[in-house]
Amino acid sequence: MRTHRLLTASMLLLVTSPINVAVSQSRVTRYVRYSSGSATSFGILDGDVIRELRGDLFANPTPTGKRVKLADVKLLAPVEPSKVIAVGLNYKTHIGDRPAAAYPGLFAKLPTSIIPTGADIVLPADAKNTHYEGEMVLVIGKRAKNVPLTDARSYVFGVTVGDDVSERDWQRADLQWFRAKGSDTFGPLGPAIATGLNFDDLLLQTRLNGEVVQSQRTKDLIFDVAEIVSYVSRYVTLLPGDVIFTGTPGTTRPIKAGDVVEVELEGVGVLRNPVVQTKDAQP
Repeated sequence: MRTHRLLTASMLLLVTSPINVAVSQSRVTRYVRYSSGSATSFGILDGDVIRELRGDLFANPTPTGKRVKLADVKLLAPVEPSKVIAVGLNYKTHIGDRPAAAYPGLFAKLPTSIIPTGADIVLPADAKNTHYEGEMVLVIGKRAKNVPLTDARSYVFGVTVGDDVSERDWQRADLQWFRAKGSDTFGPLGPAIATGLNFDDLLLQTRLNGEVVQSQRTKDLIFDVAEIVSYVSRYVTLLPGDVIFTGTPGTTRPIKAGDVVEVELEGVGVLRNPVVQTKDAQP
């Protein structure tokens, strides 16, 4: 019952998000991935109705003519990426007094960290200092390798919302950020992919139990969308459906069992996830 209530709340937030008002609705399309019964589909969100699509989201899918109510389906993570790349320290408000880097600082999360809106962020029993990180996430729309800066935006299909859940003690203690950033459920993503937005100037907000704890516009990114995509593509081949977390603004706080984290991106929707914690560490 609790999960159903959370999913219903997430769906309502998706279609009634208060900071969507500033975005021109006429040119924005929101795509969702969902399950209904045993079938998984992509669709276009139109108010509280989804118009089903047939085929690959990144290769001109066609409408089937079928419509389903948002409240009658289960929203899934909007893509199943082969790679989850992230940029660290990409807002001045997050780096504090530290100098900005000369190039984007990259790390990888794991595809198995991805969960949809409404799903639980599950903290391992030995995680003692885990923080939210609300972010705009880029969704790659076509194969990208050695992309020139001038063409980089054309490789972005759209943007979605992400929470780069991060265990700070593990970040400091471990050789790499394998468990600090890549643990299962540490990559909430969704609820939709939006196209037609000016993703270089969107309002990003994070709320912890209803309190606004992060709020900044994406125009304040140190490395913008084109710079990120061009730089990443020098070193790895990006494929349709791959995602890039672009960085988090301001400061962050620990989360604990019982908390609810909401990340909202203007024109896209609200990613809403409750927090739980496992009781017993594995031997």
